Amino acid sequence: MKRITAAVVEEAGGPFVVEDIELAEPRPDEVLVKVSAVGICNTDLGAAAGHYPLALPAVLGHEGAGVVESVGAGVTKVAPGDHVVLTFNSCGSCDSCHTGRPSYCQQIPVLNASGTRADGSTAYTRDTGARLSGHFFSQSSFATYSLASERNVVKVPQDLPLDLLGPLGCGIQTGAGAVLNAMRPRPGQSVAVFGAGSLGLSSVMAARLAGCGVIVAVDLMAERRELALELGATHVLDGARDDLTEELRRITGEGLDFAVDYTSNTQVVRAAVAALNPRGTCLLGGAAAPGKPIELDMGLIHLGRTVRGMIEGDSVPDVFIPELIEHYRAGRFPFDRLISHFAFDQINEAIKATQSGAAVKAVLTLTES
Repeated sequence: MKRITAAVVEEAGGPFVVEDIELAEPRPDEVLVKVSAVGICNTDLGAAAGHYPLALPAVLGHEGAGVVESVGAGVTKVAPGDHVVLTFNSCGSCDSCHTGRPSYCQQIPVLNASGTRADGSTAYTRDTGARLSGHFFSQSSFATYSLASERNVVKVPQDLPLDLLGPLGCGIQTGAGAVLNAMRPRPGQSVAVFGAGSLGLSSVMAARLAGCGVIVAVDLMAERRELALELGATHVLDGARDDLTEELRRITGEGLDFAVDYTSNTQVVRAAVAALNPRGTCLLGGAAAPGKPIELDMGLIHLGRTVRGMIEGDSVPDVFIPELIEHYRAGRFPFDRLISHFAFDQINEAIKATQSGAAVKAVLTLTES
């Protein structure tokens, strides 16, 4: 067993408490990572609020970055000393995984949100021997050390600061991938992004990278709209206005080619779908609470529009994360502008900054990069 420090959420809606716990040594297919930094994502907050099936108390966190400490006997992908980003896990054997769609793996709920390994065991215990839920996204990186799977570690260059790279494993990967992997727009096409947080602003940067002609960012916060303009949006709209559909149609002339929603607000989604051109596509990328319904006008869909869900930007992390890093190096994808740093013991303050909108992407730092 290894003594580590972790942020534990005790009960739904409660604060995180930083404490020392025990972590088991890696199994043959596992990788022990010393965490340098970890981003805070709305999915973490949803799990802490009790929206996911894992039992509390739990160690969460799923945007970790760090240095490989040790590996199980069967691991060949990485070695001690490698710098890695931690991402979502997938089984590698179902049809989705075999066809290059690991974010739609049949085992996604078990491997990422059950609070245990696939066999029901947990590597996390308290001094009393009491079990803790962990293995969140097969990493639980709100801790000084993370136990990951060989499949959900991505080796990254050692000359880049690890305190920037963690969000590439989920939020930034999702936002950029929504455009570059799921939409794949032709140069000149139009896209609207609803919700200009870290996901939405990553979509804006990706849309500029893809050569979109009209890029509209919709958000309630004036500061976020201003940042969207700096990062590539051609137009911005206040999400509170009641004529979003009409204004989007005015801007585009014929309606949107693409829209992506991160708000999970049903009224906003309806406005987005109505603003599409007859063959337009709306992606739903927000973290809606389970069981939340949505009602759409079937007539709009019959005209040829597509509405589909999207997870993790339709990405293959081993391919897409290195691509995003190269775009960052070339100055084409300045995701560092989204990040605000907090000390690990400031996790509750970082969460408040995330919820208030004061931080676009809060990142907790644990060690020197």
